[in-house]
Amino acid sequence: MSTPVLSPAAWLRGPRRPVWLSDPKVLRTEVLAGLVVALALIPEAISFSIIAGVDPAVGLFASFTMAVTIAVVGGRPAMISAATGAVALVIAPLNREHGFGHLVAAVLLAGVFQIVLGALGVARLMRFVPRSVMVGFVNSLAVLIFMAQVPEMTDVPWPVYPLMAAGLALMVFFPKVTTVVPAPLVSIVVLTVITVAAGIAVPTVGDKGELPSALPVPGLPDVPFTLDTLTTVAPYALAMALVGLMESLMTAKLVDDITDTRSSKTRESVGQGVANIVTGFFGGMGGCAMIGQTMINVRVSGARTRLSTFLAGAFLMVLCIVFGPVVSGIPMAALVAVMVMVSFATFDWHSVAPRTLRRMPVGETTVMLVTVACVVATHNLAVGVVVGSVTAMVVFARRVARVADVTAVTDPDGSTVVYRVTGELFFASSNDLVGRFDYATDPDRVVIDLSAAHVWDASSVAALDAIETKYARRGKTVEIVGLNEPSARIHTTLSGELAGH
Repeated sequence: MSTPVLSPAAWLRGPRRPVWLSDPKVLRTEVLAGLVVALALIPEAISFSIIAGVDPAVGLFASFTMAVTIAVVGGRPAMISAATGAVALVIAPLNREHGFGHLVAAVLLAGVFQIVLGALGVARLMRFVPRSVMVGFVNSLAVLIFMAQVPEMTDVPWPVYPLMAAGLALMVFFPKVTTVVPAPLVSIVVLTVITVAAGIAVPTVGDKGELPSALPVPGLPDVPFTLDTLTTVAPYALAMALVGLMESLMTAKLVDDITDTRSSKTRESVGQGVANIVTGFFGGMGGCAMIGQTMINVRVSGARTRLSTFLAGAFLMVLCIVFGPVVSGIPMAALVAVMVMVSFATFDWHSVAPRTLRRMPVGETTVMLVTVACVVATHNLAVGVVVGSVTAMVVFARRVARVADVTAVTDPDGSTVVYRVTGELFFASSNDLVGRFDYATDPDRVVIDLSAAHVWDASSVAALDAIETKYARRGKTVEIVGLNEPSARIHTTLSGELAGH
């Protein structure tokens, strides 16, 4: 289902009629997907609240306001934003050392940073994320989702295991019967009915923490509005803004690939900032795109519009406030089974198949493994993406550096030698260029033909200057020919200006 990016003129004309208003099947899919995501959000939000050191209601309020707000202002339909572990890890030290008021202030400032970064075009940096890093991001995401479920599968009563197995079986086989109702929702309802009816004592959602009983109230953070407060919260706010944008943009790109649609990354960046500001005013802990829940919404439940995102947040509050006792009785085994299924569905199994590994260049596989290793080691997707991208750049530079070659042809009369340089000349390849010439035995006239090469940077110009200098010391002349227009421009600008550097 295509979701084109609207032009300013289209925004002035007003929004198009949502497809779910005219198609009951789409409406049913979006509503049920939102309900499944809301159920899965509750234990996650409570867990992230514990990581951040705040009351469980703070994480639940953040998930509610983030999802509802981003559904309106975000750039990627069907993507879920809520309280996340990455944000919780960033702001936990601030809350521990300075208190909850400073945490909320940091959330507000992080939203401002995200709006500024979005307006400056930070989303355009996504074009520099290679495919191998994206594959590593997806695989590490699947690993983290599974690892997050391990504590729920250890040191638990034995009925948890058959319940999980039954939940997985339902999600595998129920879609073969019908896809009208999402299999995860069926699994959650059936396992809850079984545990309640049979009186089976297993961990439940209520064991994670107390659910809120009223809606959040807006207000300003309880901190002195001074320069000292600003300098205290600013580093945490900037870190939160960067981590949140990284995860959100990577998730948006992943959903683009899954749904074969385009999204506005700039609008998503600004939207994340707006959502965090709204969340801060309501006393939430902030957040960003939630990858696991997004996969439940898009890949497992088949949602494609903003309605599912909005309803996920709305249902979350309704479930907590109106149906709190019922939701508290949901066995964790049911939600763990859903997340395990999501992790297996998310992992790119083709990328680790022996046939693929045999055909894939070693450098590409290395970048993917480095990305996965960094994410799993740090539990931070942003760190893995940055390290993976840097590794990919190094691999690319080494590969391109080997492409540059030099061949020499001497005229029959022995008066001139022509060196033909082919390939890309930049800092990695030009470092070896100086040693490819025979300064002592070459004739008095040397021609360097660069018609099959491209000069990219100052390092290459400095290398050409060094070659000319070495020949000049021996009384020989050098003529550089064949420069294309961009190469000639940089050579003319910098040649002779780099001595001593």
